[in-house]
Amino acid sequence: MLNILRHDGPEGPTPLLIAHGLYGSARNWGVIAKRLSSDRTVIAVDMRNHGTSPWHDSHSYPDMAGDLAEVIRAHGAPMAVLGHSMGGKAAMVLALTAPDLVANLIVGDIAPVAYEHDQIPYIRAMQAVDLSRVEKRSDAEAQLAELVDAPTLPAFFTQSLDLKEKRWRLNLEVLAAQMPHILGFPEQEGTYSGPTLFLTGAASHYVQPEHRVRIKALFPAARFAKIPGAGHWLHAEKPREFEAAVRAWLAG
Repeated sequence: MLNILRHDGPEGPTPLLIAHGLYGSARNWGVIAKRLSSDRTVIAVDMRNHGTSPWHDSHSYPDMAGDLAEVIRAHGAPMAVLGHSMGGKAAMVLALTAPDLVANLIVGDIAPVAYEHDQIPYIRAMQAVDLSRVEKRSDAEAQLAELVDAPTLPAFFTQSLDLKEKRWRLNLEVLAAQMPHILGFPEQEGTYSGPTLFLTGAASHYVQPEHRVRIKALFPAARFAKIPGAGHWLHAEKPREFEAAVRAWLAG
């Protein structure tokens, strides 16, 4: 089963499950999960091939949805599910294939469509880091800064670095091989009619107006909200606003 970080909250309200995005981990969501646990129990997971969860040769969305379903069933009740980016796609597939397990769905800055942006250079950059020369995270960040095009990414990537073991907590080879699945979205026949919020960054280009037809076809109850000044990493860029939006939606 997936590794989890559990934050116990008041009994009664529906628990919340958080699924992170590509190259992320449950630890990335620690502050937000802890704050949201003032209202309900919150469980953040390491997705497969990430963090300390098991590694697999497959990284498809049906498999990731199955992993999330296993966590929910192990805790004995339907949950509200929040997924960001890759985790948002996994959460959508879970809701479409096992709607009885999802009491409420929040999708963070992603649509149920295929994308064309290339993530492989970031994998190659992490693989190129000479871990034998890394004693602290800043050593790896300095190497990555010469290889990636965004100044915030080196610090984000190195959160998945095991300094003691000098290894990545990311199954980089499988993530590269499975990138077509990660960027895509599987064909789905069913719909999820439960409450659904598509929460996006106002400065992000991941969810376009033309995506709404597809979204509404799969999630007929979908509502839409934007966080001003936030891009794709809306929960990291505007954590307080993101938390407030999620809290208000779940209190709905």
